[in-house]
Amino acid sequence: MSKKVTDMLTLEAFEEASEKVKEVTLPTPLIYSEYLSGLTGGKVYLKPENMQLTGAYKVRGAYYKISTLSDEEKERGLITASAGNHAQGVAYAARQCGAKAVVVMPTTTPLIKVERTKNLGAEVVLHGDVYDESCAYAEQLAEENGYTFIHPFNDETVATGQGTIMMEIIKDLPTADYVLVPVGGGGLATGVSTLARLLNPHIRVIGVEPKGAACLTASLEAGEVVTLDHASTIADGTAVLTPGDKLFPYLKENLDEVVTIEDDELITAFLDMVENHKMVVENSGLLTVAALKHLPLEKKKVVCILSGGNMDVITMASVVQNGLIMRDRIFTVSVLLPDKPGSLVRVASVIAGMRGNVIKLEHNQFYSSNRNEAVELKVTIEAFGTDHKNEILKALEEGGFRPKLVRAAL
Repeated sequence: MSKKVTDMLTLEAFEEASEKVKEVTLPTPLIYSEYLSGLTGGKVYLKPENMQLTGAYKVRGAYYKISTLSDEEKERGLITASAGNHAQGVAYAARQCGAKAVVVMPTTTPLIKVERTKNLGAEVVLHGDVYDESCAYAEQLAEENGYTFIHPFNDETVATGQGTIMMEIIKDLPTADYVLVPVGGGGLATGVSTLARLLNPHIRVIGVEPKGAACLTASLEAGEVVTLDHASTIADGTAVLTPGDKLFPYLKENLDEVVTIEDDELITAFLDMVENHKMVVENSGLLTVAALKHLPLEKKKVVCILSGGNMDVITMASVVQNGLIMRDRIFTVSVLLPDKPGSLVRVASVIAGMRGNVIKLEHNQFYSSNRNEAVELKVTIEAFGTDHKNEILKALEEGGFRPKLVRAAL
């Protein structure tokens, strides 16, 4: 890392930013997770940035960046591109400063993020399928209209604002062994890992990105910034094709490791957070929780940064349903029955006897041309987990029903 690059993110800048962001952030003290600690053998703490006023950490970098602009730059109006969280951060910060804000968002952005950005006073433009396309359009609009462009991550000042999270983590847990940080474009990871090196180089900072949008992993393997052909992940906040080229030297120098996570792991992590901590955390914010099982954390103190909690209800419903199916707490079986009175009762009695809860029935009399021979009954059942599911299946088998598992759908 060149001296010029290193000088951009200094301890003095982080200290200044830490004081500045207090004007717009809520305190998010670490939360000890007994549940996750029990799973990992370490001591796991959560940094709940999902509890910020805008639902995510992004307000830190946006507000600090805007605070460094001249009056002339603010008067021209501000523009940015974002999948949602930075959008709300810029909108909120611009409103605090009395500046106009325009936000370009991908057409795939969850409705809740679009509406909240509008409610904060920003003009929203939907353009492109992924962030990178939205960003290119935002830069075009900035050029055409003279707006001041606020990049969501590829900006050292923005990254400095995001790094204020690490200042708070150190104050709460100065003896932390690991800090896990989500990675999209790299702004949060740059700020957190750079400040960690300045304050306590013994802390290992691990970046976590979705396997379907692992642009940093690809860039580190290539030794230079590369662009992915496409991104496919439910972690929409980190669905970035290209990491920030201004930030890549910091990430290469200061991140100790990068872990990639499958989407299915985020689904079960969502259930863990809702059931055990009563918190809604969006998929990108769950990357760090899902990464716990990929690291040797026995007897280590670990901090998971929960970067945001802006998730629309439809997505929540889908994630919960799929999570229950993956955990074998909901499953569907198909059984063939003669079309005679009492057949359905026999099946229901077996399930009830095993403490299974029937939540859906589909009775198909047209399965066979000979209804007396067989009709199909699909039963969706709620269970306590895999062992209970297997007990129910065994009981149905012993009852002569020969159950066949099929894809569950609610």
